[in-house]
Amino acid sequence: MAKRQIDSKIGVEEMTEMQTRPRIEMREAESPMRWEPEAERISELRMRSKDECRYDAVALGEVMMRIDPMDVPTARARNARIWHGGGETNVAEGLSYCFGFRTAVVTALVDDGIGRNIENQMREAGVNTGYIVWFSNKGEGEYSTDQKGTLMNGINFTFKGKGVTPSKTEYYRAHSAIRELKPGDVDWDEIMSQTRAFHCGGIYTLISPTSSLVAIEAFRKAEEHGVFRSFDLNYRSKVEPNKERARSINKEIVPHTDFLVGNQGDFFDTLGYETRPVNEGDSFEVWLEAYSDMLRAVARDFPNLKLIGTQLRGALSADRINWGAVLYDVAADKIHRAVVRENVEIADRTGGGDSFASGTIAAILNGKSLKDAVQWGAAHGILVQETPGDFSMVKQSDVEAEIKRALSGGGVSALR
Repeated sequence: MAKRQIDSKIGVEEMTEMQTRPRIEMREAESPMRWEPEAERISELRMRSKDECRYDAVALGEVMMRIDPMDVPTARARNARIWHGGGETNVAEGLSYCFGFRTAVVTALVDDGIGRNIENQMREAGVNTGYIVWFSNKGEGEYSTDQKGTLMNGINFTFKGKGVTPSKTEYYRAHSAIRELKPGDVDWDEIMSQTRAFHCGGIYTLISPTSSLVAIEAFRKAEEHGVFRSFDLNYRSKVEPNKERARSINKEIVPHTDFLVGNQGDFFDTLGYETRPVNEGDSFEVWLEAYSDMLRAVARDFPNLKLIGTQLRGALSADRINWGAVLYDVAADKIHRAVVRENVEIADRTGGGDSFASGTIAAILNGKSLKDAVQWGAAHGILVQETPGDFSMVKQSDVEAEIKRALSGGGVSALR
């Protein structure tokens, strides 16, 4: 029996399998699951009021400068665009720029031109950068380094790929400033006392020997203050090849999480849960039933979880995908799914998953139903892949228009 996997993170490490990935087929069919229930307000999540908080969301994580050689492979590139991005900070930026929420990031950067460029890009998107821990490169102060790059700001070169040529990211992050943060460096009581939602992810938690301790400290403080907490498993073997270490860390974080994001590969790599195999030719409903059983097992072991979600990306080529999303309501034992987009041409796949998370969180912050939340997440995720860079370049009105278009099966018209 061939194992069928619809993977939401097909990219640098897995694109060799790109031609064998199944299509996402979401047909209306009879199923033992209760699909698309009546919309229900999500007051049971007990979201804090915006009036009592300074921030709608705060994210903890690494942010890197991204060098984008566009359509030329890095080895032959002579020109490039400068972006920035990070699995966790992309969520905060999507919430601020696209959806108009008040957000902040907690990260660390070396105080040089690269670090200030990254900061300026985030500020342009409306993100509060007041909680960045700056490392002086003059050897002065509590957080300091030298000017020869002993500590550095993370940089990646990401070629977006084309057709059968996969995207490829090459990292320079082994000595980045964010690795130096330790428990006690951030006043989480101050931050969490004035925050509605907190987000972190599996890239940051595995980046150094102390990063997971900082994340656990943050999640515990967020829980104490009644903050809505989301965590993206987001496993990258280039960050941490030791899956047992990833599993050990995540089993400490997930008990403090409300909304868990991850595809079936993430659940196995970072928590040890497997989706039972299905035949390659089986329908999407058969696969989703198996996936749902795995989600139920996760929810039984972590009864604190309220929501589990993932984007579903089937890569037809480097720049053409099928795209969908599901959101599991644990208390109601219901799966909500977004309308699928088939055979969609994209500009840059990076950041699609982060944008699914931020779109879903945005709907929750706005008090939308879970049925709406998964549509917001899927629409924001696909729109971000239609523009270059890791982060959101669209607005809430664009997301709402895309949901309307996709639900109606409409095409795309020029706006003149």
